[in-house]
Amino acid sequence: MFEPLYDAAEMRAAEEQYPGYPDTIPELMQRAGRAVAREAMAAFPRARRFACVCGSGSNGGDGRVAAAALREAGHAVDETAELDGYDVVVDALFGTGFHGAPRSEAADLIARIDAADAKVVSVDLPSGVDASTGEVAGAVVDADLTVTFHGRKVGLVVGPGRFHAGKVVVSDIGLPARETEHARATRDLLALVPRRGARDSKYSSGSVLVVGGQPGMTGAACLSALAALRSDAGYVTLAVPARSLSTAESLALEPVKVGWRDETALRTIAAAAERARALAIGPGLGRSTKRRSLVRELLERIDLPAVVDADALFGLEPVARRAPTVLTPHAGELARLLDTDPAWVAAHRLEAARTAADRFRAVVLLKGADTIVARPGEGCIVCDLGPPSLATAGTGDVLTGVVASFLAKGLDAHVAAAAAAVAHASAAALRTPQAGLVASDLLELLPEALER
Repeated sequence: MFEPLYDAAEMRAAEEQYPGYPDTIPELMQRAGRAVAREAMAAFPRARRFACVCGSGSNGGDGRVAAAALREAGHAVDETAELDGYDVVVDALFGTGFHGAPRSEAADLIARIDAADAKVVSVDLPSGVDASTGEVAGAVVDADLTVTFHGRKVGLVVGPGRFHAGKVVVSDIGLPARETEHARATRDLLALVPRRGARDSKYSSGSVLVVGGQPGMTGAACLSALAALRSDAGYVTLAVPARSLSTAESLALEPVKVGWRDETALRTIAAAAERARALAIGPGLGRSTKRRSLVRELLERIDLPAVVDADALFGLEPVARRAPTVLTPHAGELARLLDTDPAWVAAHRLEAARTAADRFRAVVLLKGADTIVARPGEGCIVCDLGPPSLATAGTGDVLTGVVASFLAKGLDAHVAAAAAAVAHASAAALRTPQAGLVASDLLELLPEALER
């Protein structure tokens, strides 16, 4: 269900646990370097000339072993920084121990690698990427293929590092498995989602209340409500402003609808929540002062697991709750919550998600190609299964409904969030063609994604 993601310290510990370490370092280096050569030849079978750019550390040692293995296979190989005329460049400058920005000389070498008219194979991870965070502080290699050892590194899955790795191949070099702080979600996680049983009623199989949908944005709340149903919730109530009620009736057949007015919203919504097992607040709700106050009052007074998204995140401050809370921001929304800018969040995604989780004492699902699920004081779960087609309006509203459904089924908040990210990504991946995907396409695909 989870694949370990290694940071630099965890990889060092795994190496130190290998029998005979440190005397067996050359043995491990042989395995690593030969794996690089093998994968490079498999990926680029027509390549004949290889250039290896090797640093002074163990990563450079892996690169030199790769060079020797490529020569043994009959290829022309040079260890050089002059990269004209080669088919493949092997980047073996920096490994898992690297952090910060490359110094000027190394930055120049990285610039040459990126400018070369050749395919690039990085050893363990692209030089310039922080293995423990995915952060990139300066020059960085843009690899076509990364051959990493023992297990995926955090920096190969979390952005921005993931965007420089190209295809990632994990090579087993015989190190012992060990627990890691962070993990990568797999599709097996969906096995934890309870299915309806013979004794279930529509309420016990998951009852969700969705609050949002002001005029002009009613579709957002409808997408969330329908997504909850398509994620196997048995009963969904859609609470929208009274002026949106007729629109909601026409857009969403199955959810029960409740109309509310600002003056009596808290009472009306609280009554609708009596049979619910989870609350979803925010899609299309609006950002007025009244609506912001309503969000806080609902979170304070309704003791249900809650997913808070979209407009409900605007101006949100920490709320003390007994029931679990899941926040589902994109980078811009998280930047507002942390009083910073989206560029900082994009550059420090792991840190940003963990900071928000600690500040709000909530599970934070930071949306993106590397969706990160953080919880206070714990490691993160990363879901990188989603295709680029998900970058379209409304898909976040669908995700909110899936999270709410899984909360209503009784999953722990961080598992519900991670499983929802997997289901959401898997549904999108089923769509053919990928071009032109719209959020409502996911509704028909969610049941199939859950069954696979």
